[in-house]
Amino acid sequence: MKFKLDENLGTMGQALLREYGHDVMTVSEQTLSGAPDEVLFRVCCEERRALVTLDHDFGQTLRFPPEGSAGIAVLECRGRLSPTLVMQRMRNLAELLKSRSIEGELWIVEATRARIHTSRSAS
Repeated sequence: MKFKLDENLGTMGQALLREYGHDVMTVSEQTLSGAPDEVLFRVCCEERRALVTLDHDFGQTLRFPPEGSAGIAVLECRGRLSPTLVMQRMRNLAELLKSRSIEGELWIVEATRARIHTSRSAS
């Protein structure tokens, strides 16, 4: 899968996702630092890259509809934010990706679970 790490993550988790065989770019590598959320979302959609972020704004499904994207993963890091905590959530994400595609979905990755929003209808 192809991913883009938001600027609030920098390169944290890039090596981990690459170890799992994913293609990973960062916002800063593409000089998108400081770009409005709407621009970042559009670029991710155009590139077919799932966005990984700490920004809860991307959990607004009306504003950023996951079904039109390669997916959105919001890492839920309650409490004091630390590189250790972020990497724990990145490992949770990487493990979940072994059994499920994020394509067209919003994942809120928490300590013990992932809340998954999908608008796919049962057929």
